[in-house]
Amino acid sequence: MTIDVATGIARILKQENIPWVSTFPVSRVNNSFGREGLKLLMMRDDRYAVSVADSYSRVNNGNKIGVCTFSGGINAAGEQVAYSGIAQAYEDGSPVLCIVDAVPAGSTQNTRFDQDASLRGVAKWYGYIDKPERTPEFLRRAFTMLRSGRPGPVVLGIPDAAATYDETVDPYRSPKGWRSLPDPEDIHIAVDELSRAKNPLLFVGEGVLYSNATDELKSFAEKANLPVVTSLKAKGAFPENHPLSVGVRGDHVLKFMDDADVVLAIGASISPGRFGHGIPDAVNKKIIQCNIDEFDVNRMYPTHHAVIGDAKVTLTSLTAAIDGNSGRADVTPTVKSIKDEAMAQYREVMESDTKPINPYRVYGDLMKVLDRNNSFVTHESGNTRDQLSTAYETLIPRGFLGWGNVSSLGYSFPAVVGAKLAHPDRQCVAVIGDAALSYMLGNLEVLTRLELGITIVHINNGGFSGYGPGFWGEGHDPYTFDVSGSDVINMTAAIENIGWQTERVTEPGEISAALERAFAANRSNKPAYIEVIASQYPVYGDWAG
Repeated sequence: MTIDVATGIARILKQENIPWVSTFPVSRVNNSFGREGLKLLMMRDDRYAVSVADSYSRVNNGNKIGVCTFSGGINAAGEQVAYSGIAQAYEDGSPVLCIVDAVPAGSTQNTRFDQDASLRGVAKWYGYIDKPERTPEFLRRAFTMLRSGRPGPVVLGIPDAAATYDETVDPYRSPKGWRSLPDPEDIHIAVDELSRAKNPLLFVGEGVLYSNATDELKSFAEKANLPVVTSLKAKGAFPENHPLSVGVRGDHVLKFMDDADVVLAIGASISPGRFGHGIPDAVNKKIIQCNIDEFDVNRMYPTHHAVIGDAKVTLTSLTAAIDGNSGRADVTPTVKSIKDEAMAQYREVMESDTKPINPYRVYGDLMKVLDRNNSFVTHESGNTRDQLSTAYETLIPRGFLGWGNVSSLGYSFPAVVGAKLAHPDRQCVAVIGDAALSYMLGNLEVLTRLELGITIVHINNGGFSGYGPGFWGEGHDPYTFDVSGSDVINMTAAIENIGWQTERVTEPGEISAALERAFAANRSNKPAYIEVIASQYPVYGDWAG
């Protein structure tokens, strides 16, 4: 049967059980998608179309793939807006499928902007469907890339969506994902190094989540008697109420990072940056890096030993190989003592009755009101990231989404939308600051239209994400921090007129009740916005290295 490329892609996506495609028009494949019964989830800009699909893939650990479309081609206006979303997915390693109009053969090199070259720089693979009959081939390759190896976005360029081919010549067959096994000898070397360590530390990255290896992680940590630190993106991979959990950041984490003589990293790049740990005094520690491939081995620090393979298989092999009797004393009392001392200052302000409201009081009440075994929380770029990653206790995998290798303001909104679409039964909350809100205002209508019940908690401290004198210190961006405050702009009233349930909270004692009302509205498929008039309180844990 002869069909056009757009129809062929739509049928393949349905065969892959893709439930919806996020988009911002115009895309030349969208009408065929609609005719074939694929639900189109229309956002209000191209970047958010990408980021909703990105979040859906992340929250599902790549077990379900988010798909998006946006405009491209000769003018490429949509692709240029979408670029930051693709770049963030690429840097954070998210397996999202992006479908974009491409420049037809014979029309290339006529503009200064080279769409193909730009997309290759932010994709695990960029495929240009140069012949219509190659459509099934390119989709097979795309889903193979999305399900195997190091995660990352795949972009398909469609130069002629109306071109036709015979779909019976090369019927599409869905590819599975493949795992790679570590070398058994490398496993034994790693176990031998651990057995001789005095202060070993287990450092966990997001690769454990993508490998669906959280149960194996817990079994290994318990058998090996290892304190566990997670990266920001892996927060929740190990339950943070577990006696071996050190956390993500803070003085207690720095203590364990400093004292470790052997660092066993699983599914982690251990690349220092603004939003992640380095390894302090790395040359005097033994770093054992267990990763899906060689990309991060010896990249930032000298790797003493590497185990290349899938995290789930690696952890299973390590658990089987380890004796379980290291001769070291039970480390849990030490973890509790150091952690309690470091967290005391945060636990105190979580009960604070001061006004304006201390942001940690909001986080403390949020932890009390939420069902943390069936919820999702994410942060924004700025202080809500720094504070929540320090103090919010996550109990389940993907109960918290940390992000930020490319720290694009406003990502929390598509993040929480993708989470709600992935887990409709969960309470889903984005905690944001002043600067991020302006990025998402145009997209608030989407949730009213979709009747999607999520909650945004806005820590409104008038600090514009922490910029300005008196917040980060004298002279920090003193010319670009001043915006209209809550006494001038009533965001609560503005957002109410978009169809949300809204509430402004000024009293600490009102926080829990406001959250309860928001979640009740969410259960009726109504989005909710809580504006908390908060103090400027730039206190949070540091990163090591």
